[in-house]
Amino acid sequence: MKVIIFCGGLGTRIRDTSESLPKPMINIGNYPIIWHIMRYYAHWGHKEFILCLGYKGDKIREFFLNYRAYTSDFTLNFNKENKDIIFHNNHETHDWSVTLVETGLNTMTGGRLKKVQKYISQDETFLLTYGDGLGDINLDNLVRFHKMNNKVLTVTGVRPPGRFGELNSDEFGTVTEFNEKPQATAGVISGGFFACDYKIFNYLNDNENLIFENEPIKSLVKDQQMSIYKHEHFWQPMDTHREYLLLNEMYKKGNAPWMIWNK
Repeated sequence: MKVIIFCGGLGTRIRDTSESLPKPMINIGNYPIIWHIMRYYAHWGHKEFILCLGYKGDKIREFFLNYRAYTSDFTLNFNKENKDIIFHNNHETHDWSVTLVETGLNTMTGGRLKKVQKYISQDETFLLTYGDGLGDINLDNLVRFHKMNNKVLTVTGVRPPGRFGELNSDEFGTVTEFNEKPQATAGVISGGFFACDYKIFNYLNDNENLIFENEPIKSLVKDQQMSIYKHEHFWQPMDTHREYLLLNEMYKKGNAPWMIWNK
């Protein structure tokens, strides 16, 4: 199943982490977050990717054009007539298909999705996500849920990570529990990780200012063509420098729930 990834946003809230890279290319450990996202989808058997490029898209193109050099140890024989490069790592990612599409510097998400319609076959179900969020969503269950409900769009609903300490107390005001960074105890938001039918393009137009999360989704809700797959476990965006540090700390400590390919 094809996976479309939004990779073109300006990422203004995380500029203090890196001014020279687009957000999808900011590293978690040794690899950019876009690699982690793609590796996660590939673990579930989804290895055909379509990347919607925009802001600093050349950095993403450069990474994939030189993918083996970025991700492998290799030997260069300068003193021989044969100048072939010898790569020493055998990555499981070599069977991926990656289509990189220029969708415009200032194009909004709805416009970006419309621009890659030509790479999706009619009546094809595909997956859609953002290039800056990680989770341990069971993608088999997501796809199964989507097909069972027979809607145009299924969104993964998550509880957002709390940004402040949460205090619980008894009736006398004595604190009984303190969680430094808890999951929100109420309310569900979109965590991305969408499953879509081709009919989603009927809700889009060629306006580059079209925001997928606004008019198209509101129309889908009005037509009762959107369902929610609830996910109660790990989900974490990388919108800020603090969240960048959090994800890298999880990676460093070997406590990265999204890295299920290592289990």
